Amino acid sequence: MKILDVYILKKFFSTIVFILVLLLLIFLVLDINEKYNQYSDAKLSIFKVLYLFYPYFVIWAVNSFFSIIVFVSVILFTSRITNQTEIVAIISGGISFFRFSVPYLIGAVIIASITLSVNHFILPWSNIKKNQFETKYLLKGEKKIEYESSKPIASQLSPNEYLFVSSYNRISKSGSGFHYMKVDNKNNLVHEITANELVWNSTDSSYVLKNYYEKFVRAKKPDSLLHGYELAQKFKFTPDELLPESYVAETMNSIELKKFIKNEEFKGSGNTNKYYAELYKRTSLPFAVLILTVLGLSLSSTKKRGGIGVNLFIGLVLAFAFIFSFNALLTLTEKGTFSPLLAVWLPNIVFGIVALYLYLKRAYQ
Repeated sequence: MKILDVYILKKFFSTIVFILVLLLLIFLVLDINEKYNQYSDAKLSIFKVLYLFYPYFVIWAVNSFFSIIVFVSVILFTSRITNQTEIVAIISGGISFFRFSVPYLIGAVIIASITLSVNHFILPWSNIKKNQFETKYLLKGEKKIEYESSKPIASQLSPNEYLFVSSYNRISKSGSGFHYMKVDNKNNLVHEITANELVWNSTDSSYVLKNYYEKFVRAKKPDSLLHGYELAQKFKFTPDELLPESYVAETMNSIELKKFIKNEEFKGSGNTNKYYAELYKRTSLPFAVLILTVLGLSLSSTKKRGGIGVNLFIGLVLAFAFIFSFNALLTLTEKGTFSPLLAVWLPNIVFGIVALYLYLKRAYQ
């Protein structure tokens, strides 16, 4: 790696780290100030909150806006070296703009690769911790009542298994009015369990059925009917799958999420678009780092009247346009009116075309 590459990469990463740390400090101070009363009501010290909540919150926040942070960082340090005529000197020395942009692309690929791994496997684990804290300490009012209320469940577990629960509570992981049915290929009943109560036992990952009746229907044999006060029964579903959280998709790694989506489609879930969108954006956002890096380089490598201020203004406008279009398309997707694959990739496609045009224009000017 040549001196130029090392120089650009140092600028690239040092600017990103500086902006990231600065924004995180500002964001943490504002967020703590806004939620201070809620923490006080929950009898949580700031040190405990910093330990239990903010490490996971920071991972989520950084992941959500990292492509924009990279974009602004590229504009800032490239505008600075442009105003100091360093780029003019480099290109005048016989180095093409294509060769000059190589360390930018190397830096973007490194960041995109790390972000890709984090999105698919580390972020879901972090979201579990973040959401558990928010649900326990920050959920208030009607949202809290809705979250903690019991709900009926009717679900098809497999091609020949059905489940019904009159009332299930996700907090206590228990329910009443349990009914399980299994049929054969001819839709004839072969196994049935009814129980007054259903309670999840996390120790051995089983469900405890209280005051139950169990029936086995056998061909050419008398039916078998069992009754008892308590039965430990294992099923293929967990409490989280029985009544999924609204944010369940973001707490699963991509392997688990794909299985969950297939299961939801099989059960006839009304709208799996939001789950597909969550899966697809884990890949599209790292690619946005590459696209926005090229766009930032193309915009800020030419000297303009107004210098860094003009470049930064243009960059912020484009960043806002990117975020707005991305979130607007996700909203349409969740309502079932737009393809989730197209929704998460369309901003990348549009901005990618713009970035390529500006990059080639800058290279051949």
